[in-house]
Amino acid sequence: MKSSAKTDSAAAPSETKKNGKALVVYFSASGNTAKVAGTLASAIGADIRELKPAQPYTSHDLDYNSPGTRATVEQKDDAARPQLAGAIGDLNQYDTIYIGYPIWWGIAPRIIYTFVEAADLSGKKVVPFCTSGGGGMGASGESLAAAARGRGNWVHGQEFSAGASASQLKAWAEKL
Repeated sequence: MKSSAKTDSAAAPSETKKNGKALVVYFSASGNTAKVAGTLASAIGADIRELKPAQPYTSHDLDYNSPGTRATVEQKDDAARPQLAGAIGDLNQYDTIYIGYPIWWGIAPRIIYTFVEAADLSGKKVVPFCTSGGGGMGASGESLAAAARGRGNWVHGQEFSAGASASQLKAWAEKL
């Protein structure tokens, strides 16, 4: 199903690569998203790349019950863009980019916006997926597509539990 945030869909065939190569890019604070991202990449034969913050998150930074913690402050600030520890790298060889993240306060962590705003997703199918305690994706995919400012052909993503199986993830990816 195509998202209402679909962009870049009118790219000419010459602008869109047809090699079928996929990349799973993810950020994981607790390991849940890392587990799903690794299982997905293995199940579909994709490359994988972890987004690491330049300043790693501590357990105190992630205390959801304290209004002054780093993650809480970042999530409340629409302009917050935590710096990445390394370069994004060349994405030209990929046709499809899966972007995985946990849901924090109903949205993607701000470090995902850092990636989306800096990456050249032009001519690529972009598929968000998240892990959550059951709150769903909300409008996180649409918000990320808007942050991409017209780069990429964004499709509707999905929430997964940390225990998502390889067969479940592969079946989902094949339907896109």
